[in-house]
Amino acid sequence: MFLGTRDWKGTVQMDRQHIIEQAEHFVQNVHSGDGSGHDWWHIHRVRNMALAIARKEQADLFVCELAALLHDVADEKLNPSKEAGLLRVRNWLEAHIEDPSVISEVMEIISTMSYNGGKNPPMATLNGQIVQDADRLDAMGAIGIARTFAYGGSRGRSMHEPGQDFSDLDYRSHEKTTIYHFYEKLLKLKDLMNTRHARKLAESRHEFMLRFLEQFYREWDAADEHQDEQTTTNSGDMSENRIF
Repeated sequence: MFLGTRDWKGTVQMDRQHIIEQAEHFVQNVHSGDGSGHDWWHIHRVRNMALAIARKEQADLFVCELAALLHDVADEKLNPSKEAGLLRVRNWLEAHIEDPSVISEVMEIISTMSYNGGKNPPMATLNGQIVQDADRLDAMGAIGIARTFAYGGSRGRSMHEPGQDFSDLDYRSHEKTTIYHFYEKLLKLKDLMNTRHARKLAESRHEFMLRFLEQFYREWDAADEHQDEQTTTNSGDMSENRIF
């Protein structure tokens, strides 16, 4: 059922706020009880960040907010297949939105924004770039670290296996460690941001992850008792270049 009204010109005037509220309820039900870092609060943060970036970039707030809310409904980690997840999103959109251009753009964003080992091409639209940036920012910094360990624990991944090289394994393989994920994805995100505002935010979140890894390795090696004070730059160099 289409939720909206028609103005005096006969054109469709969607009740966007009502659609957003319906999307919130839908997404909350989909992600209830998630312990992998893809819960409702991840969606909530990505939506808020997408709106903040969209305002600075003068992008379409409605499309950015809707795509941000729905972006993980289709995630192949949470569905039998990526195709099944995308069909679930399309069915919801077609039941709530009449404008085919909105449906098409939201589907395009959701179907192409995944990191996928860094193999996907750049996003085609500004709205898509914004939602992708918002999602990637939530994989960085303190929140990104917390989510990474939450996901690893939910999949039974080892925290760290010194000296092991997992580069030949598939990106989705659960045989890899949580610490390895920093090197295969998280530390690469800073240089993959699309918008100027996201690039600025990514800098501080990237540095925080480097400091975390520096301290992690010190504690892992039981070397923190006699550690010397080092600059952030030196810490970053060590943690970014260390091979697992």
